[in-house]
Formats: sequence, C-alpha cells, structure tokens
Amino acid sequence: MTPESQQDFKTLPPPWDRIFSLVTRLFVWSLLIAVLYLLRPFLLLVFLTFVFAYIQAHGVEGLEHRIKNRPLRVVIVGLVFLGTLFATGFTLLPMVQEETTKFLRNREAYVSEADDQLNTFLIENVPSVYEWAAKQSALAEAGGITGELAPESPPPGNGTQEPGGHGAEADPGQGNTGDGAANQTNEAAPDGEQGEQELPEPHLIADLVHKVGKSLAENPLEIGQSVLSYASSFLLSLLFSFLIVLDLRKITRGVHGLKHTKIGFIYDEVADNIAGFGRVLGRALEAQLFIAVCNTILTAVCVWLLGIPNLLVLATVVFFCSFIPVVGTFISSTPIALLALQSGGVSTMLLIILMIVFVHLIETYVLNPQIYGHHMHMNPVLVLIVLTIGGKLFGIWGLILGIPIVNYVFRHAIRYPTERPVEA
Repeated sequence: MTPESQQDFKTLPPPWDRIFSLVTRLFVWSLLIAVLYLLRPFLLLVFLTFVFAYIQAHGVEGLEHRIKNRPLRVVIVGLVFLGTLFATGFTLLPMVQEETTKFLRNREAYVSEADDQLNTFLIENVPSVYEWAAKQSALAEAGGITGELAPESPPPGNGTQEPGGHGAEADPGQGNTGDGAANQTNEAAPDGEQGEQELPEPHLIADLVHKVGKSLAENPLEIGQSVLSYASSFLLSLLFSFLIVLDLRKITRGVHGLKHTKIGFIYDEVADNIAGFGRVLGRALEAQLFIAVCNTILTAVCVWLLGIPNLLVLATVVFFCSFIPVVGTFISSTPIALLALQSGGVSTMLLIILMIVFVHLIETYVLNPQIYGHHMHMNPVLVLIVLTIGGKLFGIWGLILGIPIVNYVFRHAIRYPTERPVEA
C-alpha cells in the first residue's frame, strides 16, 4: 500500500475523524496505564534506573568538550559514579555497624536509663501525663497476670464441687473472698495518695522497644524479602542505567523507528509526552537535590551544636533520605535520635527531636515551595497542596512523583503544542 493510499484510508469525513482520533487516544492511554499497572512491582527499579541514567547522561554531556570518544566518556562517568556510591557505602558501613553493635550490647541499660529520665521529666513538668502512663502500665500488668492465670483458675461456683457437698461449702467462702476483695478495693479507693503510690512506674520506652522487637521477630521472612528486593533493585538499576547510557543513541534510533511501523499511531501519541515528562521529572530531581543539600546542612549544624557523634554518617543518611520529600526527614531522624539517646540521654534526644521538627517545618513550608516553585514554575501554595494530597493518597510515590505529574499535566499535557513552555 502506497503512502497516498494509506493517507486516503486514514482520512475520514467529519465528525468521524474526530471520533476516531478520540477513540485512538483513549485506547493508547488506556493501554499505557494498563502496562504501568502490570509493571507496578518494578516501579522502584524503573525509577532508580531513570535517576541513575539521568545523572550519568548529564556527566557524559559535561565531558563532551574534553573527551570526544563517547563510549570512553560513558565508562569513565560510570566508574566514577559507581566508585562514589561504593566508597560512601564502605566508609559508612563500619561506623553504622559499630554504633549498632554498641546499642544492641547496651540496649537494656540505655532503655532503663531513658525510662528513668523520661519519668523524671514527666513528674517534674507534666505529672498528669505521668499518672496516665502509670495507670496504663498498671492495667497492662494486671491484664497480663490475669491472662496468664485465667486458664488455670476454675470457673466461679463450678467444677470444684466434690461429692459430699464441698461445692456448697465453697460457695459461701468464695462469696466472702469476693466481698473481702471488694471491701479492700473500696477502702483503698478513697485514699488517692496511697493508690498513686502503689502504681508501678511506667516503662514507655521499654514497651516501645519490646513491641518493635516483637514485630520484627514475628516477620523475619518478610523483612528479608524486602531487603533482598531493595538490594536487587538497586544493583539492577545500576546495571541497566549504565547500559542505557552506553547505547543511548542506538536505543533512540530504535524507538524513533517505531514511528514507521504498524504501531506508529501509539508512538505518535505517547512518544512526545513520555519524553516531556522525563524532562519535567529531571527538573524535579534537580530541585530535590537543592532541597537535600539545604536540609543536610541545617541538620548537620543541629547535630554539631549538640555534640552528637558520627556527624559524617548522619549527614550522609540525611542527604539520601532528603530525596524522599517530607517522609525522608522522619526516616533519617531515627538514627539521630538513637545516637542522641546514647550520648546525652533523653533530654538530648528530646532536644534533637525538636530541632528535627523545626528543620522539617522549614523544609515543608519554605524550601519545598520556594525551590520547587522556582524550578517547576509552580505556585508555592499549589506545591503544598500537591504534596499533602499525593502523600495521603499514594504514600511515598505520591510525594516523589506528585509534583512532576501535576506540573506536566497543567503546563504541557493539556496545552496546545504552540503554547507549551520551551523546556517541553
């Protein structure tokens, strides 16, 4: 079939031409969404591959004026990128392992000391919270004792009866025992001070550590699978990104060749949109890089002022976690709080938590809106709205991809080609 006959075959009279175009677009985008839904288990792999390829591609372009041989530039950039990642890992791993071993070895002492300091702090500042925690601890201990003794205790007024009427004699005794217990309770109840003195000291931190340890011990297989999945995604993304950058020109020519195939209508519909979204996502990553640097500097200053050890390790953790908007602040604060607890006790831990909250507020209400607004040309208020809604609906992926998607939809997808920004 000649090109002229193909053009005549595709030409339809109005309004069928518009209907056919609309149906084609709906089919193409439905197919693309279905493919993305099927590939959702590999979303982390795809995202990391894009990030690593984007970084290496920019490095290759930056060396173009110095090294003319492109494969050599790709190999140099790939080795430098890989060496930087593994050097950082091998440098930080011994420090992390040492602190983890130290914390596990002295866990009980740290937890006991933390509970004592926390109880002292609550008694001196918020005694009502201490009383509430003590009552909850007493109820928990009473519930645990009752739960342990319940299977061994006979039902009241039941199976302990023996021939000869011992069961009938036991009923009054049980009733007297119950009345005595009730009288003792009633006598003790009016004496508020005595009741408060009999309450056990709460162990809030010990209970929290126990619950976390129990949950980890109950699901070792799931935790192992998650760690293995993340590690494999990370290593495969490094490999795929290097191969993509190495053969980028051949891959580009191959993708462009789809335009002249039987699925050319799919290429015409989605190729420019996918390329445009990739550029928008790259600009979002650049914006997040500035946010990560600012967040790391602020957190490092707080850690340094409080004299918490392993500043390099904590700063590196904060830097990488900052690429996860909002949530990364809470993830990176866990090791900081633990080291603050080891070095300075509960007071230092509470102080560093307050500082982390302050840094988090600066990141959320100052850095994210201003930097994203500058790089993505979005209103800061809209940035806050997108982060809030995206985080609630889609979790971490909503925080990472929410702003690029909304930016692309409003600035590119819904506009005519002549009205789109130059960077599209």
